[in-house]
Amino acid sequence: MSDALALHRDSIIIDGLIIAKWNRELFEDMAKGGLTAANCTVSVWEGFQGTVDNIVEFNQLLRENSDLIRPVHTTEDILAAKREGKTGIMLGFQNVHAFEDKLGYIEIFKKLGVGIAQMAYNTQNLVGTGCYERDGGLSGYGREVVAEMNRVGIMCDLSHVGPKTSEEVILESKKPVCYSHCLPLGLKDHPRNKSDEELKFIAEHGGFIGVTMFAPFLKNGINSTIEDYVEAIDYIVDLVGEDCVGIGTDFTQGHDQEFFEWITHDKGYARRLTKFGEIINPKGIRTVGEFPNLTAALLDSGWSPEKVQKIMGGNWVKVLKDVWGE
Repeated sequence: MSDALALHRDSIIIDGLIIAKWNRELFEDMAKGGLTAANCTVSVWEGFQGTVDNIVEFNQLLRENSDLIRPVHTTEDILAAKREGKTGIMLGFQNVHAFEDKLGYIEIFKKLGVGIAQMAYNTQNLVGTGCYERDGGLSGYGREVVAEMNRVGIMCDLSHVGPKTSEEVILESKKPVCYSHCLPLGLKDHPRNKSDEELKFIAEHGGFIGVTMFAPFLKNGINSTIEDYVEAIDYIVDLVGEDCVGIGTDFTQGHDQEFFEWITHDKGYARRLTKFGEIINPKGIRTVGEFPNLTAALLDSGWSPEKVQKIMGGNWVKVLKDVWGE
């Protein structure tokens, strides 16, 4: 374990998706877990105004907790976070609902620090369709949104997006797109999981795959362990190679049942889309602070240190550098 801890300490560790309860306790746990940077969700169902308000709140957290966290606008900021022993905060959306019908809002959000935005969250919006309803594909406006996101340097995320819309975004985008937090359908049949064909398609078109450990989508559900998570990462790496895969845990740390009711209803209040039941993270990585256990588990499964460093963060840095136009 000492070798694993040393490797973890020396590596860039990036979580491609966290939607936790933002507070000092969480930031302390990020520090304990040795997290270099994370894509932190600041918009799901909110429109423009609500999302700006969320970013205002996060800016205050960044000021009040500047000993632990720092903003990330470039990959150099990620490297700076590593040097400073802090966690870099990349602001991200899980729905482009906040862009509303104004292309100009996309650049505004980029200037506010948003680096990744998911094209739809579970249902239909002005851009395309989520994974929980009949998929009509990318709209004409959606094509304009993709082009503008490419231009300003915001990565298109397709984790909760339907298969047709995802395919059309992958083909439309001039920059790499991602599934920031997904699992393989080959290990568990679930609408949120991606088929082998979908995983190969995004990889073949220069895209990126972040692997989640959200228990309802894992093979053994709430009885899952960190080894089950490693199995899922291995499955995807075996399918698409080790250069376009990373981590995207989908940590919901600190949230209560009210939060899960909000995210599992359309627009936060309308029809129920899914019910997760009990949510328990895999044994061995229940909290962000246990992140070093993942490095150890990957080494234990026979991975080389170089391969571990790629998956734990190196690959994310490379793809973000490209998307952000550096």
